[in-house]
Amino acid sequence: MSTEPETDVETTVETEEIDLASMPGGARTAIEAVVMVVEEPVTEETIARTLEITPQEATAHLQSLAGEYDDQGRGFSLRRTGAGWRVYSRAEYAPVVERFVLEGQRAKLSQAALETLAVVAYRQPVSRARISAVRGVSVDGVVRTLTTRGLIEEVGTDAEHGAVLYGTTDYFLTRLGLGSLSELPALAPYLPEGHAVDEIAERGGI
Repeated sequence: MSTEPETDVETTVETEEIDLASMPGGARTAIEAVVMVVEEPVTEETIARTLEITPQEATAHLQSLAGEYDDQGRGFSLRRTGAGWRVYSRAEYAPVVERFVLEGQRAKLSQAALETLAVVAYRQPVSRARISAVRGVSVDGVVRTLTTRGLIEEVGTDAEHGAVLYGTTDYFLTRLGLGSLSELPALAPYLPEGHAVDEIAERGGI
């Protein structure tokens, strides 16, 4: 088990060279794949840089995709906000989405969600980068789930890196029957054994 300290310093990751010509649909469908997974709105410039095309080409493809979704009456739309492009569910289906989210809140949390929630609870305020460093995996999806269920929330930004910081909510305390965070119990006996739990204990979080 690693005992190296956590860090928010970015590391350089080598990526494979992209061959758009070999991809079905080329740049257009490649852009579609990107906007389907982004956590935050993405700009034409970022997409262009990633796919090694011009911003004008990226804009044209994005507008084409947005028009196609509208014409086909999809349950989602591709919209340009001040921060960039992102896929959104259509307002007409808000009741369905709301019911799905509320039903999901009654479902049990996965082990990944429990471990991520534990990191937030014992190390808050904490950024997604730090949570990922403790768990050793990307936590974007799990953080989104915990936020949707009202268990964690944004509590500020890191002064040095500008990263969003997360903390637990009053609803989290209510669900655990606690009056304050000072009443949090030792974590290890209540969660399945795993890398994340061991890391928190080793670094003084438990």
